[in-house]
Amino acid sequence: MTTASDAQALIAKWEHGNVLAADCPSRPVLQHLTSRWGTLVMLALTTGPHRFSALRRRVAGISERMLAQTLQELEADGFVLRVALPVVPPHVEYSLTPLGAEAADHVVALVRFVEQHLPRILAPRAAA
Repeated sequence: MTTASDAQALIAKWEHGNVLAADCPSRPVLQHLTSRWGTLVMLALTTGPHRFSALRRRVAGISERMLAQTLQELEADGFVLRVALPVVPPHVEYSLTPLGAEAADHVVALVRFVEQHLPRILAPRAAA
């Protein structure tokens, strides 16, 4: 029988997450944000709304299929807003939600760190 305190402990666990636990719900979210394409899409969207084709050009090397999948994941996580504009032919714009903008700040900080320290990061590979 589950007690009220057991239920509260379970709720607290899920609210705060434990990314090191195999069943933590934050893992897929973290995967979406920090995957190669998720990071680059989030970074591109920090400059404002983009249509699909413009976003694909902006994120060099991403396939149409991978961009669509990445956008769907980020939208499902609440980071990206998809808006179908009522025009002919149909246009769809993607932008960051307020939560997405907050997450993008952290993504930008990580990208900035990598770019600033790239020589130090690459040095061990060159020495090997």
